[in-house]
Amino acid sequence: MDFPSRYIEETVAEFTKLPGIGKKTALRLTLHLLKQSVTEVERFGETVINMRKNIKFCKICHNVSDEEICNICSNRSRNEALICVVEGLREVIAIENTRQYNGLYHVTGGVISPIDGVGPENLNIETLIERVKTGKVEELIMALSPTMEGDTTIFYISKKLKDLPVKISTIARGIAFGGELEYVDEFTLARSIATRLPYENYLLSK
Repeated sequence: MDFPSRYIEETVAEFTKLPGIGKKTALRLTLHLLKQSVTEVERFGETVINMRKNIKFCKICHNVSDEEICNICSNRSRNEALICVVEGLREVIAIENTRQYNGLYHVTGGVISPIDGVGPENLNIETLIERVKTGKVEELIMALSPTMEGDTTIFYISKKLKDLPVKISTIARGIAFGGELEYVDEFTLARSIATRLPYENYLLSK
């Protein structure tokens, strides 16, 4: 693809680094910005820079936050005895959008995947163990994506918690194996949380 300006070419190249953005879409976004005023483009750029520079990660659950403690962990009306274990922000947003869950979260930051060089030490698993050790947590809902890596991560966490008095459940498998949690419709996701299963039952069904 030939460009009449190296500035356009460089901008297109940066947009193509974003997930799901090909060259045609990147060019369309670039041309859209070109039609905007300098002030509007500067505001857009400053917003992205401010987000990246100022975003924090909650000291308790590792979810993204504007403060040291996120607004979910600091919300006294949430059920502190219930923690939903998820991979990242996208899953938190998906579950929150169901409006069927009132517990807390723990963001692992991914799943165990030896082929990708991701081990337990690369994830926020030890802080989850410490949260359970406080004795306030009665149940963990494992809402990791139903993939081999997700199942491996659940198995690892369950082994680490086997001597602690906490119930471990998994979301019901109305979600296809190998699917990504963030793409599941809100009704199915809400039903999967409501009809969650004890982890032991899930193991027996495999």
